[in-house]
Amino acid sequence: MIKSAVVAAVVTVTALVAVPAAHAALVTHCVGTGGAVTVPNDLLVPAGESCTLTGTIITGNVSVLAGANLVTDGVRIAGDLQIAGDGYLDADGSTVNGSVELAAGGYGVYLRDSTTGSVAVRPQGSAPGESFLFVEASSVSGTVNAQAGQVRLDRGSAVSESVSTNNSHYTDVHDSFVDGTLSVLNSAGGSVVCGSAVRGKSTFAGNLGGVQLGPNGRLDSCASGGYFGREVGISNTTGGVTVDDTIIDGALNLAGNSPVAQVAANNRIRGGVHGPQALGAVQRRAPAAEARDTAVDRSAGDRRTSAVREATAAGPADL
Repeated sequence: MIKSAVVAAVVTVTALVAVPAAHAALVTHCVGTGGAVTVPNDLLVPAGESCTLTGTIITGNVSVLAGANLVTDGVRIAGDLQIAGDGYLDADGSTVNGSVELAAGGYGVYLRDSTTGSVAVRPQGSAPGESFLFVEASSVSGTVNAQAGQVRLDRGSAVSESVSTNNSHYTDVHDSFVDGTLSVLNSAGGSVVCGSAVRGKSTFAGNLGGVQLGPNGRLDSCASGGYFGREVGISNTTGGVTVDDTIIDGALNLAGNSPVAQVAANNRIRGGVHGPQALGAVQRRAPAAEARDTAVDRSAGDRRTSAVREATAAGPADL
């Protein structure tokens, strides 16, 4: 009898210990609106649905499935955040302790006044549409790696490690900080870096749309030049290269650019300029009828408005 009682007690204790593990595996589905509550596990936005959260704390990971929308305001996420094809994330004043990943064919990621871990945009592949990653007044503790889409860092954003893009539509860095290296390769629309500081080595190669460092280029308008803490290399670029009002604490290496790079006399380049160049003032070009990111801003605004409307119509989510 004593032996049986001991066995029964062990079984009971084992069952009780197993409860938290089962609880941790739960996933909360969000359809509709959520407020200042704590979600004690992972959260999922089902395919094609919309979820808006304000002041919510999520202790696990977050998944936004295909065609779904997640709009956050003052939200804290302890884990990673993944967005599937045609999925959309709009984060304002929010924190993601883990990484943010936009899958192939994802609609986009818009970060404003937010803090995240590393951010990745996967290759587009055969997925329709074009993704975007806009980071405004936000901090990324880690790397930014984009293999597709339209990429913009702006309004005092900061990346603690490297920024690298390959096959993006364009990659622009305005009024921002990159503590590591900057690499922009094979961009159809080229790259603009204005009013920004990059501590590491910078590489621009194979960009069809051109490269503009500083103001007065043909790609985009901006008010000031920038600072590069190491050498800068620009090679095999078509569409024009302009370097104006920029400080480079290293060498500027130029090779294979057609037409040759225009390097203004007002640059401060510690290691000198190496490679073919056209000296003299960079001529200010007439501004385009619409800024290159205006269309994406409009599309993001429309998607956000639609998501909020759909979530509101669905009512309070069962969080």
